[in-house]
Amino acid sequence: MSKLIQAHNLHKTYQLGRVEVPVLRGVSLDVEAAEWVAILGASGSGKSTLLHLLGALDHPDSNESSISYEGSLLSSMRPGALNNYRNKSVGFVFQFYHLLPELTVLENTILPGLVGLNRLQYLRRIGELRDRGAELLDAFGLSHRLSHRPRELSGGERQRVAIARALINKAPLLLADEPTGNLDRQTGEEILELLKAQHRAGLTIVMVTHDLTIAEQADRIVRLEDGVIEPAKESHNISR
Repeated sequence: MSKLIQAHNLHKTYQLGRVEVPVLRGVSLDVEAAEWVAILGASGSGKSTLLHLLGALDHPDSNESSISYEGSLLSSMRPGALNNYRNKSVGFVFQFYHLLPELTVLENTILPGLVGLNRLQYLRRIGELRDRGAELLDAFGLSHRLSHRPRELSGGERQRVAIARALINKAPLLLADEPTGNLDRQTGEEILELLKAQHRAGLTIVMVTHDLTIAEQADRIVRLEDGVIEPAKESHNISR
């Protein structure tokens, strides 16, 4: 397999008043295409920060840090190319869904596909996006919810919409931040089954979690502790 994303020597420190808080301290991580990697660690270990850096939602502190996607350095990308990376190459799923309450389920799902389109492009693409959105939502058991608002959905249904939204642009990489953390156990297992199906279809997943049982669903577990990956504790899940 080829390496899809490579991170080298990532450092990130946040300023809280007069206090500097180091969150990542030299993290390096390679992820193969079509691999599912779980980043396991306690709260405050730097898991979410690492995910944000990989998705270019934030940037590392040091010039010696680097993140490459398919061999291209994110730090060398122009703003337009970086926006395209965030929108087309990466899908994001968070613990708290971040659905827009005024939009329907289908409208929330197709929203990333509309980013940056002019009126003519919108008219050309809207039918295709609606068809793909409806297809994804149907596969996730939500064909009867297309015109509903997020407030009318359960937590599990909202997370299904969030995953469909992350996949609408056919991004090869999914970054998932505690995607089951706000759900009960049974609903969380249903969400994990959805992710497994997408992974079997070739989706690369980097998922952060504090739950070993959830992490064990992945191909590989990487443990993050106090902003550092613990090589001696890294393990591979070979039971899948």
